[in-house]
Amino acid sequence: MENQTNSSPDIFWSPQNHDAHQTRMSQFKTWLEQQGFGPFADYHELHKWSIDELETFWQKVWDYCGLVCDTPADKVLGKRNMPGAEWFPGMKLNFAANLLRLADGDLANKEAVVAYCETRPVLRRTYAELTADVGALEAFLHSQGIESGDRVAGVVTNGYEALTGMLAATSLGAIWSSASPDFGVGAILDRFSQIEPAALIAVNGYGYGGKVFARQDDFAELIQGLPTLKCVVSVQQLPDASPLEGNKVTSWEEALAYGVGKAPSFTPLAPDHPVYILYSSGTTGKPKCIVHGNAGLLVNHAKELMLHGDVGPEDRFLYFTTCGWMMWNWQASALMTGAAVIAVDGSPGYPSLSYLWDIVADERVTHFGTSARFIAGCRKAKLQPATSYDQNKLRVVFSTGSPLLPEDYDWVYSDGAPNALLGSIAGGTDICGCFVGSTPLLPVRRGEIQCRFLGVDAAAYDDDGQPVTEGRGELVCRQPLPSMPVSFWQDPNGERYHEAYFNTFPGVWAHGDFIEFTEQGGAIIYGRSDATLNPGGVRIGTAEIYRQVETVAEVLDSLVVGRQIDGDVEVVLLVVPAEGKDITHDLQKGLKSRIREGASPRHVPKHIVQVTDIPYTRSGKKVELAVARLINGSKKSDNRDALSNPEALDDIARALRDVELIT
Repeated sequence: MENQTNSSPDIFWSPQNHDAHQTRMSQFKTWLEQQGFGPFADYHELHKWSIDELETFWQKVWDYCGLVCDTPADKVLGKRNMPGAEWFPGMKLNFAANLLRLADGDLANKEAVVAYCETRPVLRRTYAELTADVGALEAFLHSQGIESGDRVAGVVTNGYEALTGMLAATSLGAIWSSASPDFGVGAILDRFSQIEPAALIAVNGYGYGGKVFARQDDFAELIQGLPTLKCVVSVQQLPDASPLEGNKVTSWEEALAYGVGKAPSFTPLAPDHPVYILYSSGTTGKPKCIVHGNAGLLVNHAKELMLHGDVGPEDRFLYFTTCGWMMWNWQASALMTGAAVIAVDGSPGYPSLSYLWDIVADERVTHFGTSARFIAGCRKAKLQPATSYDQNKLRVVFSTGSPLLPEDYDWVYSDGAPNALLGSIAGGTDICGCFVGSTPLLPVRRGEIQCRFLGVDAAAYDDDGQPVTEGRGELVCRQPLPSMPVSFWQDPNGERYHEAYFNTFPGVWAHGDFIEFTEQGGAIIYGRSDATLNPGGVRIGTAEIYRQVETVAEVLDSLVVGRQIDGDVEVVLLVVPAEGKDITHDLQKGLKSRIREGASPRHVPKHIVQVTDIPYTRSGKKVELAVARLINGSKKSDNRDALSNPEALDDIARALRDVELIT
């Protein structure tokens, strides 16, 4: 592994070997020191200053990243309450204006968006063309009576129309909210019926895995279920299929033609004016509608992408995502850096698992983002993109969605992308960003997230609300973060918002992850804290068991839950075997032995059950709680529309009955 240093066998990438002093993070640090702050001996000192001098830090991020406003703020923080922090009071700004702030001048003719999908040719648009289409679409929306504060909903693929629609909506002051077209109508209505959109941008279908899925009839039902709609814009994602129909429907081409020649208005708005409504997974009922504000989201994304990610005008940024996951919103903000956004829609495994690596090479991608699940799939398939493709431009590989196994670090630095900084990042829809993640100023260590992000006062708390100096605890944030939600939709007194994050530790954000901060200042996440197991009263993170099981060749996938019995907890491991394999008695013994040796005797499952599939949310996260409720006889029903494969629950129920773990 060519990037290891002699200092530690666990270090795969070192800033000393990769010109880290040329990165924006390093230049930001030097810029601060030139103004009399610091000096900062290392990243950790810079982080400490960023939380000790919170207001100064965020103002300096705003200034260094070159964000723009029509009216400057009176101060950085009006109120420091959590919840209820008031960021940049008095400021007037526009979100879309900042994402397109570099679209004039030298960048006008530079590629802004390159869109790949399974059903249409690759589409390429420059910053000048994108800005013109944003202005045209905004003019059309305005002609249909769409005003500031209205909601514009998108049932769209990760492509050019989604980005244009979002920018047009936020330019005029409307609020953008999107879902992926593979969602069931019920799941989409669970989301959009709560926010009562005035406009809808929808595709007529989509392609996935070499198959075509027409959705005209389904989306006619969707339109019928949204009586507040004033207009619908139909995108011809399937060129040979009929478009959406109805008296409110206008084609994408007609909408742009209506406003041709109109410039975006970039309407100045308050700092807490909503720009996005995102959604919780909704596996236990209707999703929570999480409202993100103008200035806070903008400055946090600038910090994460420009400083931590080192993304700039010379870069080409690909994050494989759908429009139903917050990583789409994160990817969209890369436009503010002047980078080209390489949007990819479809199956990451079609026509082969090498498809995304093909695009990374062909498009000279500098920043490639994906899920931990995809990286694990590449490892299990024994792919070798490091030797198969030219990765000369690739500097950063981002991973999120679930904890990245140590063995996946091994694969990336042997066969995946050995010269890239592997940035395992973790946060969530709740903040549309990260608490912990990567920095070019620290080494990448095996199985470990590099750092707390700047301006994030993250800690691990025990059950009594005390910081954990060694070992694991609840991930908390002790000071305000600009991208914390401004509210939940239809939560006028803030009760649901308070209950979601501040009930556990008053005045402190409790995120819901089970985490350990290492002596090097890095982090290891052990899974969701509401899914932790407690056999014999010992708290165990599910990721600790996945780390042992999912590196076994005979195992394709797995899920761990706790079964309540006689006042204690039994660990139950569900296993999907690899193709052509079965979970034999010998394999069960081998798995238990591996877990005992690699974790502890407490981690060893009482029961190992073979199943055909594991349930996932539509953003690719294992649904442990639904299976835990099933195995413990809970009467609480799950929202099956929130799952990408709800039939997996039925299969698991049958398997559990066969071994008499449920009746």
